Amino acid sequence: MSHDLPGWVTELTDPRRAQTLDELADRLVPMAEHAIDVSRRLQTLLNELNDPFKREAVHGRVDRLKARSAEALDEITGEIAASGRERVERIWASWLERAGDESGRLRGRLDADIVPLVTRREREAAERVAAATSTGLEEATQVLLTRVEELAKAVTDLIHDVLPLAREGLALAGRISALSTRARQAGRGPIPEPLREEGAETSRAFDEAVARLELEWAALGARSASVRAALRGAEEAAFSQVTNAMTRCVEELAPEHVRALDEAEGKARHLLEELAGD
Repeated sequence: MSHDLPGWVTELTDPRRAQTLDELADRLVPMAEHAIDVSRRLQTLLNELNDPFKREAVHGRVDRLKARSAEALDEITGEIAASGRERVERIWASWLERAGDESGRLRGRLDADIVPLVTRREREAAERVAAATSTGLEEATQVLLTRVEELAKAVTDLIHDVLPLAREGLALAGRISALSTRARQAGRGPIPEPLREEGAETSRAFDEAVARLELEWAALGARSASVRAALRGAEEAAFSQVTNAMTRCVEELAPEHVRALDEAEGKARHLLEELAGD
């Protein structure tokens, strides 16, 4: 698909095709504006590229990691508590089948003798998961900050390399504006040869500079997307590191937790037998 502009665009914008001083001055103005525009767009992109590495943004990334880890911990501790509640309710349901009129007294003994055992086990399991989460979070945060710092250094080097190009574009715009002013001040009529040559040279410099700026702007846009993806990847990897630590802890304590609940249920059955024999 062709994206060529109409032929008259070049006729009205190329200073090398100007025939009079007024035409030369008129065609230099949009060139200067174009150079300023592309330079500012490049500077804006450089600023956007640097934004994720400002102190507030880095703190925000760490805060998000902490918040997500806290949510995951709450979910796991909630599951631990739910397992204890389910076991207590199962014990109580078993008691109700045999309690009859003694259900009230039996519930009191259950709350006094069995529930504390289950609650203590829940607390111990939750504390172990919380400790594993804290350790995992500390390690993951350090890895995240190290990766952000490494990426920030690479981005800073990139900015230092590209920023002079943006300044070059602004300096060129100043030259073009000055030449336009001189053309207007030279009066009307044909263009003197020195001004014509300077206009042609300025046009060539403009074409080369804008081509470099546009190419750098496009490449920088792609690089900016890669940086955002890398930061997001580092954040997700850090969260996975925390959840992996939590998962390992849960896998380690699960058999012990189930065994403790089984023991509590066994004590409940023994207590039920004692009460039934009274």
